[in-house]
Amino acid sequence: MIYEPIIGLEVHAEIATQSKMFCTCPVVDNTIAAANSAVCPVCAGMPGMLPVANRRAVEFGIRVALALGCEIAPVSVFARKNYFYPDLPKGYQISQYKQPLAENGRLRIRTSQGEREIRVRRVHLEEDTGKLSHVEPPHPNPSPTGRGTKGDGHSLIDLNRAGVPLLEIVSEPDLRSAEEARIYGETLRNLLRYLAVNSGDMQKGVLRFEANISVREVGSDDFNTRTEVKNLNSFRALERATLYEIERQSELHHKGQRVIQQTMGWDEARQVTFSQRSKEEEDDYRYFPEPDLPPLVVSQVWLAQIRADLPELPEARRSRFIEQYQLSAYDADVLVAEQEVAEYFETIFVTGPKINPKLAANWISGDLFGLLNQAGVNLSSARLSPQNLAGLLTLLEDGIINASTAKTVLSEMFASGESADAIVERRGLRQISDQEPIKAAISQLLAENPAEVQQFQEGKESLLNWFFGQVMRSMKGKANPQIVRDELQRQLGE
Repeated sequence: MIYEPIIGLEVHAEIATQSKMFCTCPVVDNTIAAANSAVCPVCAGMPGMLPVANRRAVEFGIRVALALGCEIAPVSVFARKNYFYPDLPKGYQISQYKQPLAENGRLRIRTSQGEREIRVRRVHLEEDTGKLSHVEPPHPNPSPTGRGTKGDGHSLIDLNRAGVPLLEIVSEPDLRSAEEARIYGETLRNLLRYLAVNSGDMQKGVLRFEANISVREVGSDDFNTRTEVKNLNSFRALERATLYEIERQSELHHKGQRVIQQTMGWDEARQVTFSQRSKEEEDDYRYFPEPDLPPLVVSQVWLAQIRADLPELPEARRSRFIEQYQLSAYDADVLVAEQEVAEYFETIFVTGPKINPKLAANWISGDLFGLLNQAGVNLSSARLSPQNLAGLLTLLEDGIINASTAKTVLSEMFASGESADAIVERRGLRQISDQEPIKAAISQLLAENPAEVQQFQEGKESLLNWFFGQVMRSMKGKANPQIVRDELQRQLGE
């Protein structure tokens, strides 16, 4: 029996506002901020405290919903989601349920099997929880065996994250493979970054995935029992956890065993899912309208303003790059995948409007990416400005330096921030295109290597590359490569 996976994703994205969703506490970086340093009576859940919705968070939520082609509700309602959260001190979460911010969107993804459009069921606003840290106790009282006696452990809570604005983006169960799930997550992350709504820094937990997974016989329209894998904070974890759960459930069906509806965790070390608790249904949360917050009204005037302020989105930019710069779909995908890379690429043509776009794309995705990876830095923190790269490519296209020299100059520019012109002049790296010194260097090489010349003339044509390398080495890499090849072929022919 062949089974196909049915996958839907819930994506929780922290909204990049300066203050929390329902109070004025600042949003801080939990990786560096002192624990519980950004907490007030509202986000600490003190009795009698009244929440007030963050207008900026609502605006950012609408931005995302518009970019996903959603229908924006003129009136949405906040609700209390009653559930025991040990890291949310109120004992409930303010979220949205029956009347969310937006519904019925879509996101186009590109996979190894082609393009697909994934439906987005809803986009709604809510607040994040705090963060628990579980501390295992030491073994203070050694036993006679020497193994010690284990005491009681404890948990620490940091409420800095409690109340941080969250956007939950829920897809329809349209995904059909672990690869599609990963690419959907990557595509959505890129969109959020373009919109400046979320940093996409998954190591800091600002973007988290929950995968709802079931399998069914190929050709069936039924929806079987699903499981939900929670808190996946990397694309690798998302893909591997999804793949593992697909295989686990398929094996259970193959054996005639039952899949239990439950919430699963992902053990990164063991690369397996594990049961956390039984899966709650919507009724278990006992939703009801939040009595302390009025309905959220989005006027047509405000909606039009937000729509007008939307930036160029990845899909539109990709299409424009292909049309305007005559790039291949692959090159456009590489450049558009990160907003800062796409903007870096376009800035090059402000300085050097005559530079070949394909040449610029190749140098960015090849040599520059290589230097960035080697140094372990991102493009925004690199010392190589797009204006300086434009200067280097102009020297290359004008024949002032050759490709080999350009690579050397690029490395030095990356390390020092110096311009290509300055490095080339200081080190005397201008390309030699004068035919006389090139002719002389080739004549000397052939005279010093008669055996190799004889082998070439007897048919060992691969020696041409050896001769070429020797000439370039003797001229310190500054000779014009095309002139060298043409002259080599002429002299060897004689």
